[in-house]
Amino acid sequence: MVATLDAQRVGELLDEVANLPAPEAVDALAGEGDITVADTLQALNPTDSVEILEELPSDRRARVLAAAAPDWVDQWMTNGACHPETVGRLMAPPFARFSPDMTVDEAIELVRSIVRKGLVSYAFVVDDESYLVGVIAFREMMLADRQSKVADIMIREPFFLRADTPILDAMREMLRWHLPSYPVCDGDGRLLGVVRGADLFEQQAVDLSAQAGAMVGVEKEERLATPWQRSFRLRHPWLQANLLTAFVAAAVVGVFQETIDRIVALAVFLPVLAGQSANSGSQAMAITLRGITLGEIEAKGAGELIRKEAWLGLVNGSLVALSAALGMLIYATWSGASHPFALAVAVGASMAGSCVLSGVFGVLVPVLLRKAGADPASASSIVLTSVTDCVSIGLFLALAAWIVP
Repeated sequence: MVATLDAQRVGELLDEVANLPAPEAVDALAGEGDITVADTLQALNPTDSVEILEELPSDRRARVLAAAAPDWVDQWMTNGACHPETVGRLMAPPFARFSPDMTVDEAIELVRSIVRKGLVSYAFVVDDESYLVGVIAFREMMLADRQSKVADIMIREPFFLRADTPILDAMREMLRWHLPSYPVCDGDGRLLGVVRGADLFEQQAVDLSAQAGAMVGVEKEERLATPWQRSFRLRHPWLQANLLTAFVAAAVVGVFQETIDRIVALAVFLPVLAGQSANSGSQAMAITLRGITLGEIEAKGAGELIRKEAWLGLVNGSLVALSAALGMLIYATWSGASHPFALAVAVGASMAGSCVLSGVFGVLVPVLLRKAGADPASASSIVLTSVTDCVSIGLFLALAAWIVP
């Protein structure tokens, strides 16, 4: 069954659900009929439509899809729109579709009706099987002979994005073309939709704004309007994971409990060392995430960045180590601890070594997460902090147990 539009009611629902998180949008649509819900989803951005469909109970979802137009279901649900982080989630219907055999005069008349449906930047020329064969800029159309064919003025073999292209990859392509909109095709070159450059930039801006939260376990889906119950479900697993890694760091301290009992001054400098190495690693991680986002890591590889961050860690760590060693020397002397010079050497050496290792791990953590198929920003700060804590504290206490008599 194909849905029939109740334009007024659908318009009201669009205004109501367009900016709501998917769970709240489902609640707002709960009292509507399947046909009305289907019409509303067809008028929404595909990203929002798919998210709302995923939140619907399975039986209601099946009824809504049955009530939707079959071509909409086939186009959006099976050709990239259902895949997150892809161009297919952002594409709109390609209203301006022309046959290559159409005259320019006929095309201009068709444009007059098309522009009432939405913003149109280019005309897309397709054959009888919907393969994209050309693109026309409206300026060329208006200046052409009215009796000439569309095929005579179109740009052949035009650039297009695939529906399954990741948004980040599409952004890199946009830096080469700088067009207001782009045709979107399937793997065979059939025209599926059109995506505006502004929508791609907006989506990437949302992803970048979510990156800081993702590094500490706050998911991209969470917004200011997200109910606390959903925020709890999104955040709590990461807190449990962080607690587990904290136990690992505590276990490292426990291994050297006898050394700490013998040299109490060591306990004073444990948070100093852990904090400094975490900061060093976070700097390297920030550069690595930026390189992944801009595609620089793939172009040059991670090896060069690892060598650079290791060298920076050694240079910065050596200078910081001098200050830390002096601080330990002063504190140990003032507190009457035995072997203050040996303690200062242990602090300085472990500080330099920890900064080198934390720089290396700052590169490796996001790179390995990406190779594992995970979002490189997802909770990377939690993982990195846990690793640097274990390494820096373990190195410090091991050196102290070895150097200090």
